[in-house]
Amino acid sequence: MTEKPINFKRFRKDKARAEKRARGDENAARHGRTRAQKALERARDEKARRDLDGHERNERE
Repeated sequence: MTEKPINFKRFRKDKARAEKRARGDENAARHGRTRAQKALERARDEKARRDLDGHERNERE
């Protein structure tokens, strides 16, 4: 039985990469919003701004 040698440097880097990815996924799940949620919020903000601009009064007259 011949086993493939283990490259410890690559093993450490892969492990660190996996841990960083897991931490990022956890933070995204805890604090993040989906793309659809961001788009909906942006659309609502734009509509509110348009509605507010439509209700402005001209004080020049």
